[in-house]
Amino acid sequence: MKTIDKIYINGAFVTPHGQEMFDLINPATNQLIGQVRLGDETDAQLAIASAKEAFKTFSQSSRTTRIKYLQKLHDALHKRIDDLSAATIEEYGAPVSRAKASTEMALAAFLHAQEVLYDFEFERKAGRSQVRMEPLGVVGIITPWNANANYICGKLATAISAGCTVVIKPSEMSALQTQVVLEAFHEAGLPAGIFNIVNGLGNVVGAELTRHPDVAKISFTGSTAVGKTIARAAVDTMKRVTLELGGKSPNIILDDADLSTAIPMAVAAGFMNSGQACIAGTRLLVPETRFDEVKELLKHAVAATKVGDPTDANTAIGPMVSVKQYERVQSYIQSGIEQGAEVLAGGPGHPEGLEGGNFVKPTVFANVTPDMKIAREEIFGPVISVLTYKTEEEAIAMANDTTYGLAAYVSSTNEARAWKVAEQIVAGRVMVNSLQHDPMAPFGGFKQSGIGREYGTFGLEEYVEPKTIIKG
Repeated sequence: MKTIDKIYINGAFVTPHGQEMFDLINPATNQLIGQVRLGDETDAQLAIASAKEAFKTFSQSSRTTRIKYLQKLHDALHKRIDDLSAATIEEYGAPVSRAKASTEMALAAFLHAQEVLYDFEFERKAGRSQVRMEPLGVVGIITPWNANANYICGKLATAISAGCTVVIKPSEMSALQTQVVLEAFHEAGLPAGIFNIVNGLGNVVGAELTRHPDVAKISFTGSTAVGKTIARAAVDTMKRVTLELGGKSPNIILDDADLSTAIPMAVAAGFMNSGQACIAGTRLLVPETRFDEVKELLKHAVAATKVGDPTDANTAIGPMVSVKQYERVQSYIQSGIEQGAEVLAGGPGHPEGLEGGNFVKPTVFANVTPDMKIAREEIFGPVISVLTYKTEEEAIAMANDTTYGLAAYVSSTNEARAWKVAEQIVAGRVMVNSLQHDPMAPFGGFKQSGIGREYGTFGLEEYVEPKTIIKG
């Protein structure tokens, strides 16, 4: 069993003031694999003070220096990439393929940040005036358990590019992953105080970051409910916020789509990251005229999707992260049944032979209506709701009939037609005939899916403030 009893403040591993221990559980077996000692408000305050002091000099650093630091972080983490993948599998239950993809994305974040930084305009002209894009200050970073290391690296890389210092509050459920990342970052040898990491609870360490007057910005990825709490608290000190929140992403299959390609892609979109993904395409909108074809193809696609041991290279869906999350998903599956949806695949309970972990049967509901709970609320598990439409206009209206607006998907053999549909969907990202990610393009939500953007130039703009100097 592993014990993590240090946090990282001012360039050193230190014993936290907080005393609480948090159990780390392998979700595939529900066995105890470690404990982490959690920091408290005092620890957060010390970390903030460290970042504030470091900001005085780091904010004045050159583009060249920041690019060098990003390279150092990349190179140090690259040496530990296998350790990070192993921790992601053990602690989170990510299947091997998902764990590798996630860790590679975390590593690449530093290179993408360098690419943006090379060309970013920190000095601009506006009318007769000079505009300086200046770093905001200390940034509080709060990351989720479904992609903890990925978000630590992405948000930290952007902050460093801007010249900001940070205090990171990672998910307490991801402490093994955080420890690997932290040990690598320490080896990178950056000046003390540029980054500080405090394991702790959201309502303790996260709350202190949100209310502390010396924190200029919060970058948070997580649920819409918590995002709203952060936004309310941040207003008191007028913090800038980037909030990447929940989603209930529609996937429109147009009537001319090649179903042999579109349906397996739809299942992959709905079940990505074992369904524990904010961009998962969990509302599948299909033409009424092709409903029978779709149902048969869905049955075959789900049957071919392996659920089980995350260390098995053939596994596509691992366990839910916790018993609590397993029970949440089960409650939604039961709700779908009670409200009259047809269970096309899966259903309640564990898959046979996987009763010891938090495994869910990958589930597809047919004959879902827009008013059903499973069609409106984010489940965060491998559950797809199939709704039918009569016309393209109805499909677009159904896609937009949600409080969320993070991502969407469109499939069609006519790319021009799909593009026209994509332009009418209210979402931060729309993928046409694709599940691809573009790390240079902005990512974030409309409506209750968030505020602000991550990635690329748009993401870096979130960490700087324009100062106008008017010449006489």
